[in-house]
Amino acid sequence: MNNAIRTWLGVAALLLMIAALYMVFEYVPTEVDEGIVQRIFYFHVPLAWVAFVAFGLVAIAGVFYLWLGDQIWDDLGYAAAEIGMVFCTLMLVSGSLWAKPIWGTWWTWDSRLTTTFILWLMYGGYLMLRVSAEDSAQIARFAAVVGIVAALDVPVVIASVRLWRTIHPAVLVTKQGGHGLEDPRMIATLLVSLTAFSALFAWLLMLRFWQLRTHSRMEQVALRIALAEAALQDR
Repeated sequence: MNNAIRTWLGVAALLLMIAALYMVFEYVPTEVDEGIVQRIFYFHVPLAWVAFVAFGLVAIAGVFYLWLGDQIWDDLGYAAAEIGMVFCTLMLVSGSLWAKPIWGTWWTWDSRLTTTFILWLMYGGYLMLRVSAEDSAQIARFAAVVGIVAALDVPVVIASVRLWRTIHPAVLVTKQGGHGLEDPRMIATLLVSLTAFSALFAWLLMLRFWQLRTHSRMEQVALRIALAEAALQDR
């Protein structure tokens, strides 16, 4: 059943991604002021959405792991953090590619960019902790705390364009309460792209979570075998 779900989810993600690519490069009209480079928007925003969802899932899994101590929650948080970092990195890269022709620079220490970079650094630290340290309940608990604390930066990133002066545009919901997507085709393209990237995230999460669960089960079996051998030797 799980294999079938993963397969169908992967197929759905592929078809949605093809549809999103068609809409981005063929269907949606070119934005008047920024020109063709604005099409990066339909990748940049979904990448940000998925990264924020992934990091939120890390925090939720961390809370349940600290509460229940069940390995399944640690595996879920670890998988979400890894995939979230991939999407967060792509978000920063796509943002830089968009910024160069519009702002004239690859990077500026704007409030949204700075808070996003801090988010990236914190979850990079989370992954370095998991990779460099041996797997243990103590490391898992410490990582859960790091994941929860780091996720607190997500709402700061989202609200940064309203909390501080910034050159980063607020397209989805402007400061005046409207939105910058005047053409219905832009809204449709964004929604399809968001759905496609969400499906891709769900598929990748299932794959990585399954790998981690398999690894955890193998470690438990190896531990039981070692304990049984030790008990036989004592006899």
